[in-house]
Amino acid sequence: MATVVVMGLMGAGKSSVARLVAGALGRPMRDSDEDLQARYGKTAAQINADEGADELHAREAQVLFDALNEGDVVVAAAASTVEDPVVRAALEPAYVVYLDAPPEVLAERMKSGAHRPHFQPDLVRMLTEQRTRRLPYFTQVADLVVDSSKRTPEETAREVAERLP
Repeated sequence: MATVVVMGLMGAGKSSVARLVAGALGRPMRDSDEDLQARYGKTAAQINADEGADELHAREAQVLFDALNEGDVVVAAAASTVEDPVVRAALEPAYVVYLDAPPEVLAERMKSGAHRPHFQPDLVRMLTEQRTRRLPYFTQVADLVVDSSKRTPEETAREVAERLP
């Protein structure tokens, strides 16, 4: 069975769903946020503040490549990585789950995590712009699309596990 990659914008529930899917499958789980912190000693928000969005996104891509090279893992991948054509090509053999949700829901969820970078003061606007820019890429790589605003992480993880090839 392929590596499972859970993608979506900030607040979509990637970490929660990936952790539950990994547990159900008995596989290790990799999380972009945790990997960034472990490797660089900073959260995504701190990397963005100190070194800029381009450097943050390059580091997010690198930790995703590293996770993909581990084999049969479940990965919670940073949303920015989907914009990189090299990353999209690397995702081809993986089973990719795209967690979608309205920007208003995501903005509300983002308030609970200081590790998430706020690229603009208006979170709904920021997330709307990100979703508009990234949606074609998410749908290009996704094997499964789930509206994470209408399900609990447990329900979403159960659906993912049931739909795996």
